[in-house]
Amino acid sequence: MKKLMLICLMAMMGVLTLSAQSIYDFKVKDDLGKDVSMADYKGKVLLIVNTATRCGFTPQYKDLEPLYQKYHNQGFEILDFPCNQFGQQAPGTIEEIHQFCTTNYDIHFPQFDKIDVNGEKAHPLYTWLKAQAGGGDIKWNFTKFLIGRDGKVIKRYESRDQVSTIEADMQFEVNPVLSNIFSRRSIRKYLAKPVEHEKLEVVVRAGINAPSGMNAQPWIVRVVEDQKLIADVNKVCRGLYNAPNLICVCTPTNGGDLDAGLLGENMMLAAQAIGLGTCCLGGPVRWLNSNADGKFFLDRLDIPEGYKLNYIIAIGYPDEQPDAKPRDASKVKFL
Repeated sequence: MKKLMLICLMAMMGVLTLSAQSIYDFKVKDDLGKDVSMADYKGKVLLIVNTATRCGFTPQYKDLEPLYQKYHNQGFEILDFPCNQFGQQAPGTIEEIHQFCTTNYDIHFPQFDKIDVNGEKAHPLYTWLKAQAGGGDIKWNFTKFLIGRDGKVIKRYESRDQVSTIEADMQFEVNPVLSNIFSRRSIRKYLAKPVEHEKLEVVVRAGINAPSGMNAQPWIVRVVEDQKLIADVNKVCRGLYNAPNLICVCTPTNGGDLDAGLLGENMMLAAQAIGLGTCCLGGPVRWLNSNADGKFFLDRLDIPEGYKLNYIIAIGYPDEQPDAKPRDASKVKFL
């Protein structure tokens, strides 16, 4: 009977792990035995560590605590899960382990109840972490998983990996500027909700604060809020993705493209920072500049003589969350 109950329990845990969509679907027990939902850490950057108090790597606590103190106010948490599976190097109760860590290393990050990370009794959280990050079973104490603010596993680190390496990777999550850059995606599906005028002003103000050669600021910007005009141009021009607003950037016919590019990047990152999605469009511009059916739209933009429509930024509230596409780091060479 007990064997049957154990099999049923294992099956239920397996179903939980397979059905989990993110780390926030799991529950763990804290050092007092109380259930804690991982959803309590939504929006945080997490470093999840399986620890031991009698291991050669135990002194890593000396590096982990300063890391925690340095970035905790920026939304960073270290979650400590003692595990006795490796050489039985985490003996004693969770109370004894916690006392050891606070006395010897003055840790302040949360510790949780002892768990298994491998085998039939492995906690579903760790089964999920291993599946997401790859690398197979946990090999030893102080294996670490870095989790982004979106709840996705960024990277797995083995016991000998330096905390300085982890800190470098964390910068792209805890630093608000770098996080904003790395989280931005091109959005092609939008909610049917126009962007508030005040937010559009913020986006454009960020744009015109971009650098330009000799501070020439050669661009001309037209922000389209007229919903009928947008509906009319969508009827004749494909590729605008039914965005509720459009930002049209014009440049002199004899140059200014580089400066306009800097302007656009500033606007798209500003939009990302205030919860808006964007997509920079070139195809529709080529159509509008060459097709008589689009002349009504260009006329409404009131483009000065000697200027051309360079690109359009579709902007609105996102109705999708696309994953990041791979970037080819091999194209970068340091000399």
